[in-house]
Amino acid sequence: MDLGSIATAMVTPFGENGKVDEGRLHALVHYLIQNGSDSIVVCGTTGESPTLNEEEKAKIIRLAVEAAGRKVPVIAGTGSNNTAATIEMTKKAEAAGADGIMLVAPYYNRPDQRGMYAHFKEVAGSTKLPVMLYNVPGRTASRLEPETVIALSCIPNIRAVKEAGGDLGAMTRIIAGTDRGFRLYSGDDGLTLPVLAIGGDGVVSVASHVAGPEMQRMVVAYKSGDREEAARLHAEVSRLSEALFSRPSPAPVKHALKLAGFDAGTVRLPIMPLDGEGTRIVGQAMSDFRAATGA
Repeated sequence: MDLGSIATAMVTPFGENGKVDEGRLHALVHYLIQNGSDSIVVCGTTGESPTLNEEEKAKIIRLAVEAAGRKVPVIAGTGSNNTAATIEMTKKAEAAGADGIMLVAPYYNRPDQRGMYAHFKEVAGSTKLPVMLYNVPGRTASRLEPETVIALSCIPNIRAVKEAGGDLGAMTRIIAGTDRGFRLYSGDDGLTLPVLAIGGDGVVSVASHVAGPEMQRMVVAYKSGDREEAARLHAEVSRLSEALFSRPSPAPVKHALKLAGFDAGTVRLPIMPLDGEGTRIVGQAMSDFRAATGA
């Protein structure tokens, strides 16, 4: 499950009627591929998955796969806190042509580690697709522990984890305890460079919507030994990322995309469009980022 270094957690474009905009979705996939995305993740939180129904999710996956044209992998977020429903959505993603699936740790009902292991094992056993686990305790109020990730990595098609817990120590334990083919991606843009430094593979990114080329430059600089340039770009991406999460996501990144010349439409309730102060923060961050990086 090689997603490259920069996987973009893609927003879902909506039209004026609030429905999924097929034309904009196709265009956004092409835009991201041309601007630094090695792979694309759809129907995640940044894609406003909590407000998408199953029919919309299947449609988004199919459209993204069509638009990508096998140029880059398309990973579908199919996870939920309902194992049976997750299996059904995973089957739909497989039928729609997804290259892999992403499974978030169950939220709200918050199973223990034994329950999480059983949940992920059951879903993985229902599909031939490779699986990326997703640990994001800030959203789920549950934590997928490193030992559980290591145990799950022994299941043949569980091949990656998106770690958004912010704990580099936990990530280090996962990397040390899994085989070389198991991939670890940061779920936080601000930890991309540190994760690479401890042996991780890259990031599932929000900032790459508007900073993809610069993030690729950062990765190349790090891998070529130019640590000073990598650190400089890391600092700029981190500052931009702070602005992109200054208000509930994905309202800030959709506004940033618009400033970059791509209108992905508005957001769905209960997320609100940016207020005046949020607009100012994102606008200033985009201006500062362009000035610092030549974007």
